[in-house]
Amino acid sequence: MTATGTTGTTSTTAPTGTTGIQGPSTEARNLQWLLGNLVEEVPGVRSVAVVSSDGLMLLSSDPEEQRPDAVPDGTARARGPRGSSADLATIVSGIGSLTVGAARLMDGGGVKQTMVAMEEGSVFVMSISDGSLLGVHATPDCDMSVIAYHMALFVGRAGHVLTPEVRSELRKSMESFR
Repeated sequence: MTATGTTGTTSTTAPTGTTGIQGPSTEARNLQWLLGNLVEEVPGVRSVAVVSSDGLMLLSSDPEEQRPDAVPDGTARARGPRGSSADLATIVSGIGSLTVGAARLMDGGGVKQTMVAMEEGSVFVMSISDGSLLGVHATPDCDMSVIAYHMALFVGRAGHVLTPEVRSELRKSMESFR
């Protein structure tokens, strides 16, 4: 059975009860599209990572992390910290954990967003409703309010889609390319 989405991409799936090649679910493809759109459309964004509540990367803006065939000549695009969304995912997970602990100590409630401004860039971390985190590494001259706005749009659109099944699918997809 072949299904064509609104973007013109085609995936092959096996009918129920048979074995065959199965592509990513519609939800996973939509999340990948949203993430790609965030990177391509928002000025100043270097890289983006979505990290599960237990610190594992679910989505990445690095093409070599997302799809090994995305860079035909095998060269990596240096977009994020040291060119790797894996580094960004680690940073996002650590910042998320630190701020949640600080909020508990200060009786501050849930952490909505964290921003770290550095001389050579910024890192933004925003909570997604399922406990996952969205992290963005941006240029030093970025418009912070524009990035925060687009992150909030992503979180609003992705929060209800990140079901346990989709998180598991994304996790397995990321692990298969390592």
